Amino acid sequence: MSGPFGRGCRVAAALLTALSWQIGPAHAAGPPSGPAARTADVLTWAAGAGRMGHGTPGQGYRLIVRTSVGGSGVRVRFSNAFGDRPLTLTGVHAGLRDRGAALRPGSNRRLTFGGAHTVSIPAGAVAWSDPLPGRLPAGSDLVVSLRTPDAAGPASGHWTAMQTSYTGRGDHTAEESGGDWTRTTGSWWYLDAVAVRPAGRGTGAVAALGDSITDGWRSGTDLNRRWPDYLARRLGTAGTPVKGVGNEGISGNMLLTDDDGGQSALHRLDRDVLSQPGVRTVFLSEGVNDIKAHTGVTAADLIAGYQDLARRVHAAGRCVVVATVAPFKGWYEWDPAAEAVRREVNRFLRGSGDFDGVTDFDRALRDRHDPERISPSLDGGDHLHPSDRGMRALADSVAPGGLDCTR
Repeated sequence: MSGPFGRGCRVAAALLTALSWQIGPAHAAGPPSGPAARTADVLTWAAGAGRMGHGTPGQGYRLIVRTSVGGSGVRVRFSNAFGDRPLTLTGVHAGLRDRGAALRPGSNRRLTFGGAHTVSIPAGAVAWSDPLPGRLPAGSDLVVSLRTPDAAGPASGHWTAMQTSYTGRGDHTAEESGGDWTRTTGSWWYLDAVAVRPAGRGTGAVAALGDSITDGWRSGTDLNRRWPDYLARRLGTAGTPVKGVGNEGISGNMLLTDDDGGQSALHRLDRDVLSQPGVRTVFLSEGVNDIKAHTGVTAADLIAGYQDLARRVHAAGRCVVVATVAPFKGWYEWDPAAEAVRREVNRFLRGSGDFDGVTDFDRALRDRHDPERISPSLDGGDHLHPSDRGMRALADSVAPGGLDCTR
């Protein structure tokens, strides 16, 4: 490689410098706006934020994420959504992974925020970095390193990463060696989105808003076999301008109800999805946790929630594709009453005109001999979450052309 993110990077760096990007306040909540806006930016990676326990002063994080669409001008977003005080980040860098915690030589670059090397993010807010020069390829392992010098109080991040990242003490974020990153974490701390400017005009992204099935629980750790990962690889070669995929699945998430780990899909829609750049379509796969929790939620309650979410997405000028609720007989919370709600909800979803498309996850996973169960060949072992093969089946059931939608 001749530069931090690919061949010809020195030329790209000079070009990007000459363009003199105007960067707005680093503390602004939501998407870039006003002078900070770059209308051609497209989401290439995302993870829904939740509560992560308490922050650790002086902690370093080296976080590994897999991109979907490639492009130039990489920007990274950090979240203090659940903090109760300002969050300071220092030594923030981004580069390409070699192996383990080590980076490819010459790829680690310092991120800035309005030109500053440190950012303070107010409680409840997010912050976008300035764009980096150079190009980030599709399907890359991007490494984001940061320190939290005085972190305290509730931390924000993503618990169930299904990806090994690294932690360390001391100021080692600029180092490309992995030697000082000696401990591992299965979570993404503070990091919640990455965006790029793709080369192709009109390129867009889909944001998958879901629960643990979308989050990838029971898929292979460090293998990028969540169903949105399989979908990203399909979109990379499909004849559609929708190339970016943001995985906004959170384990345990419900459509209607907040829980200890975070907010319902309805409550986090704006922050996790509608604020993200270049998202053309929202792919909604929620409902099974509302049903199996036996909290008294009815099919009518869920239907009203689906309709409310679809109205809000449409009001924001985006499209929404909805997935039917997959079977879960054999899971300990299943019973005939829950099954009756699931079937009624799915009848509504298949026949409703509230959405721009419907993907039948129920049909993709169900056992033909017992349609209340996941097919044994696709079951991850607990009768609720698909295996890697099941994740691929879900991705294969999504019509790429149906995601290329405008309103």
